[in-house]
Amino acid sequence: MEPIVLVTSATRYGSTEEEAQAVAKTLRESGVAVETQPIRNVYTLEPYGAVVLGVPLYMGLLHKDARRFLSAHRNALTKMPVALFVLGPVQTDQKDWAGARTQLKKELAKYPWFSPVSQQVFGGKFDPLKLGFPFSLFPPLRKLPAGDARDWTAIRAWARDLALVHLPIPQR
Repeated sequence: MEPIVLVTSATRYGSTEEEAQAVAKTLRESGVAVETQPIRNVYTLEPYGAVVLGVPLYMGLLHKDARRFLSAHRNALTKMPVALFVLGPVQTDQKDWAGARTQLKKELAKYPWFSPVSQQVFGGKFDPLKLGFPFSLFPPLRKLPAGDARDWTAIRAWARDLALVHLPIPQR
């Protein structure tokens, strides 16, 4: 039986899921057996040989579903390759990118047992008109300009690298 890679993501507004779908598609095109599932629907990691986890950073924190996932699946995640991509900045300002990397490092320090075989920060997408509670209560957030800093070429390149270097590939 060939190893299956789970590509799962936590998302609030859908952009992390869109990136996860692009990663999954690229992995499939590279010959990797892939299954996709929203992170809240993952109850066991038993059938998988590896996991690719997509998570947005909100206000400097990993999405709550991702935090629950890491805690619930700690034992399984320590025994398999896990790749992590995180959506951070929604603009191209390098200061924002550096801040996102710092925030990610701080968040991952809470999980000292978690050691991804690869991790990457990608740009995210932000639309102030789609803000939900509690973010809609913060006037400064509502005044931010819409932005989409997703780099689809970089996302696909990272996924190809995962397939070539970090994840189990079926023998054909």
